[in-house]
Amino acid sequence: MFGRKKSKADDESQYDDEYVEYDEAEYEDDGDYDEIAEPAAEYDDGDYDDEPQRGPQVGPYDFEDVADRLEAIAEQRLDLGSVIVPVPPGGQLQVEMTPDGTPQAVHLATQHGRITVAAYAAPKTTGQWRSVAADLAETLRKDGAQVSVVQGPWGRELHAVTEGADLRFIGVDGYRWMVRLVAAGPSGSADENTPLVAAARAILGETVVRRGDEPLPVREPLPVVLPQELADQLSAAHQQQLAAQQQAVQAQMAAMQGGQPFQPPAQPTEPRRGAEGSAMQQLGLN
Repeated sequence: MFGRKKSKADDESQYDDEYVEYDEAEYEDDGDYDEIAEPAAEYDDGDYDDEPQRGPQVGPYDFEDVADRLEAIAEQRLDLGSVIVPVPPGGQLQVEMTPDGTPQAVHLATQHGRITVAAYAAPKTTGQWRSVAADLAETLRKDGAQVSVVQGPWGRELHAVTEGADLRFIGVDGYRWMVRLVAAGPSGSADENTPLVAAARAILGETVVRRGDEPLPVREPLPVVLPQELADQLSAAHQQQLAAQQQAVQAQMAAMQGGQPFQPPAQPTEPRRGAEGSAMQQLGLN
C-alpha cells in the first residue's frame, strides 16, 4: 500500500542500532533478499536453493519512508511506538505487562490464533534474522519442539510444533532494525496456506517500524508505547488490582488478629489484567 521503501547505506555499525484482506496472491516472488544459509546439520532442507522474494508493494516499511502517508490511514492502524500495525476487523489486543505495570508486549488476538509483532535494534546491514532464526530453532528443539524451515514471502520462516501450540516465526531485516512476527495457534494452525499464516503475512506486509535515532545494542527490543487511552485504562486496572491485593492482605491480618476465619474478597465480574500480566481490550474495528 505504501510502495517500496528506499534503499539505505550498507556500511557496518557496531550498533543496530487499510487493513488488506488475506490474499496470498499479493506475495509474488520478486524481491531482493538473499538466501539465508544454515549448516546442514541443523537445517537439512535441501529444497530451498532459491529464496522467494518480495513484491514491490509489500512492507514492512521504515517509518521515514512512509511518514507522510500514514496520517491518511492512521485510524486503521495501531501505533505501538516502535511498530505501527494494521488490526483485523473484530481483533482484540492482549497487553502483556511487567510486574510494575509497564507494557512489555502487545498481541493481536484473532479467531485463528494470536499474532505478535516486535521490532529490535540491528546493524545497518542485513543478516540479523539469519542468526536469530538459528538461535530460535536451537532453543525450540532443546525444549522438545519439532522445528522445520519453510520459505515465505520474505525468505526463511520457522515452523515449530510444540506441546501447547503451533508457531510460525517470520523475520525481516531493515535499516538498523529487525522485525519479528510470531503467529501462535492450535495444532495445524501454523501450517502453510492456513488463515492464521495468511493473516500474519498480511499484517507484516503492512507493518511500519519506527526505529528512532538513539544507538542501541543489536537485538535490543525497541520500546512498546501504548496509545494514551489504552495506557490510561490499563494503568487504572493495574491500580485497582494493587488496591484489591492490599485489601486482601489487610483483611487477612485482621482475621488472624480477631480469630475469625479469612474470607477472600469476591472476584470482580469485569475483565481486567490477569495473573500473567495481560489485559484484553476490544478494538471495536469492523
